[in-house]
Amino acid sequence: MGRSVTAVLTEIMNQQQSIPVPHLTTALTGPLREIESHLLDRQPQIESWFRSEWKKSAAPFYTSVDLRNAGFKLAPVDTNLFPAGFNNLNPAFFPLSVQAIQSAVEQICPTACNILIIPESHTRNTFYLESLATLRKLLQHAGFVVRIGSLREELQTPETISLPSGEEILLEPIRRSDNTLRLDEFIPCVILMNNDLSDGIPQILDNIEQSIIPPLALGWSHRKKSGHFHHYSQVAAEFSTLLEIDPWLIDPLFERCGEINFKNREGEECLAAHVDHLLGEIRKKYEQYGVDHPPFVLVKADSGTYGMGIMTIHDASEIHELNRKQRNKMARSKGGQAVSDVIIQEGVYTFETIGKDQAVAEPVVYMMNHHVIGGFYRVHTSRGYNENLNAPGMHFEPLSFANPLNLPDRTREPDAEPNRFYAYGVIARLAMLAAAREGSDAVTEIAQ
Repeated sequence: MGRSVTAVLTEIMNQQQSIPVPHLTTALTGPLREIESHLLDRQPQIESWFRSEWKKSAAPFYTSVDLRNAGFKLAPVDTNLFPAGFNNLNPAFFPLSVQAIQSAVEQICPTACNILIIPESHTRNTFYLESLATLRKLLQHAGFVVRIGSLREELQTPETISLPSGEEILLEPIRRSDNTLRLDEFIPCVILMNNDLSDGIPQILDNIEQSIIPPLALGWSHRKKSGHFHHYSQVAAEFSTLLEIDPWLIDPLFERCGEINFKNREGEECLAAHVDHLLGEIRKKYEQYGVDHPPFVLVKADSGTYGMGIMTIHDASEIHELNRKQRNKMARSKGGQAVSDVIIQEGVYTFETIGKDQAVAEPVVYMMNHHVIGGFYRVHTSRGYNENLNAPGMHFEPLSFANPLNLPDRTREPDAEPNRFYAYGVIARLAMLAAAREGSDAVTEIAQ
């Protein structure tokens, strides 16, 4: 395997220069600083706890987690098991990514040599394709032969796509022989899904003998956000017992409403009741911690990604006041899938800003296997502290994390950059652990 992870991290830290990072606009004397102090003081216990948990639940192959930092609360708001955005990571951390990939693939298939990536079927999104090219590069650096096979039915011959970065990717039609996928003479040992299966599991993937990662049961055709956050709440409760903190400080409250039809205005009373109840619970916690901001919730499609099917609500009455355009927007998620189930999630403010314009920012943490490999800030110049930033107009600050997220510095203050980033890495790994447990349940359920 070559150099140790510690050696790689040390080299990366030595390479880093002074990099501007977002700062909190709130005072740093409240619960967040206390949480960071707990994390620093109990780092050995935390890392030991994680090691024991990974023995019980295998980590997903790769994960990205969107965090929100309100100054009084730090919590995940979304966990992606088919992440894109690899092109936004700090290239200095690529050696760490390579080691994490090698470790993950060896656990799945020790003799693996060939890897087939199955991407999203859209080909016009150059940002996504740049991420795909970076993912391929990381796998190649890890020592694997990598090719990309498309699920597009109209793709009958290989298609080369040139990207703005100067990279090229070759999309090839997938063939099936008995229970094996192949690209002409190329037979992969491992199928790596970078397609979240929002449109369902294609028949060509049924009963394949090769290892498929992540498991198909974790695609959005089966997975629910409410299911993930149910597992996360359990993980957060266990971790909070270890740290002796209030789990609410790291866990967004949520409720679920099923059988809703936004177009036909069916289920509005159910949704409004859940919104009203959840706002009341948040208000109680705000009073407990002296938070002088109005509570809000986000109503999201319970399945799907790309920031679609999301709205911010401050009062239950707003549910009955949605205009036709708003209802139509909420009625469909990625791929045009109808929305019938929603999760009502506690809104977590983000009081981190960047640049002279003080654009609102939120951290996104990336992991391979159970290793944190870096992250970036999602930035939106025209969105507010209480709004979803995963929307058109966003951009990324790929070099914002000045140090690896799992190397705190005990000689500095709890809210110093490496220590805040360590806190990000811990909370993101809690979300990844929740996804690991979620995955075990999903695979078992599908098998039955």
